[in-house]
Amino acid sequence: IITDLTQDAAYTFSERVQQLLLPQQINSFELITGDQFNGTLKLLNLLEGKDPDLICCYRNMHSQAWQHPHSLGSHLDVLLQKTSSPVLVLPHPEAGYAYEHAFDDTRQVLAVTNHMTEDDLLVSYAAEFTGSDGHLHLAHIEDDLVFARYLEAISKISTIDTESAEAALREQLLKYPREYMDSCKSVLSINFPDMDIDSITTYGHRLRDYQAYVDDRQINLLVMRGKDEDQLAMHGLSYPLAVELRQIPLLVI
Repeated sequence: IITDLTQDAAYTFSERVQQLLLPQQINSFELITGDQFNGTLKLLNLLEGKDPDLICCYRNMHSQAWQHPHSLGSHLDVLLQKTSSPVLVLPHPEAGYAYEHAFDDTRQVLAVTNHMTEDDLLVSYAAEFTGSDGHLHLAHIEDDLVFARYLEAISKISTIDTESAEAALREQLLKYPREYMDSCKSVLSINFPDMDIDSITTYGHRLRDYQAYVDDRQINLLVMRGKDEDQLAMHGLSYPLAVELRQIPLLVI
C-alpha cells in the first residue's frame, strides 16, 4: 500500500484498504508512507525485489494535481508501466470525491476492455475480486463514431449494398464478444455458482456510457487492462477511463 501521507494518516488509509480487500484473504500488507520517497526512481527502488501480488495506491501522489481531473500523476504512470503487478487505483484520500460505496466492498465489479474476446486474465481477476456472492458485469461497447466512419467509407464503394453491409457488420462486431461472454458465464457458473453474472454488448460512446453504467449499477470496482504490448502508454481506453473515473477503485492489470 503506497501513500504520500504522513504516518498516522497513512495507517488510517491502510486500514480502509485492508478492510476493502478482506475477502481476498491477503496474507500480509506492507505500507509505504510519504516520507520514504519523493520521486519515481526512489519509489521503484523501494519496490525492487518485492514482486508484490498487488500494489494499492492513488493518483497524483506528492502533487496537488489531485484537485483537478486531468492526470494520474508521474508516480502512478510509472507504476502502471514499470511493474508487472496489478495496481489497485483508489480514490484520493484527501479529495472528497469518492462515492459513498467506494470502500464498502467489491461485490459489484465491472470488467471492461477494448475487445472483450479471449481476455481470460481480465475476467479471472474480475471474478476473484467479485467473490462467490457478488455481481460481475462484463461489458463491451463498440464505438458508434468509429462504426459510422466505416459505414461512410463502405457507402463510397458502389459494388457493396450499404444497408445490407451495415446490418451484417453491426451484428458481426458484437457476435464475438457476446459468444465469449456466454462462454465465461458457463465456466464461472461452475466455480462461482452463487455469483450473479450479466453482460452488455452494444454501440455507444464508450467513456460516457461506462461512466453511466458505473453510476447506475453502483459499481464498486472497475477492472481493465493497463498495458499494451505495442506501446509504452496505457492500453487503449484505459487511460481516459482511469482519469475520468476517480470516484471508485480501479484494478489495472
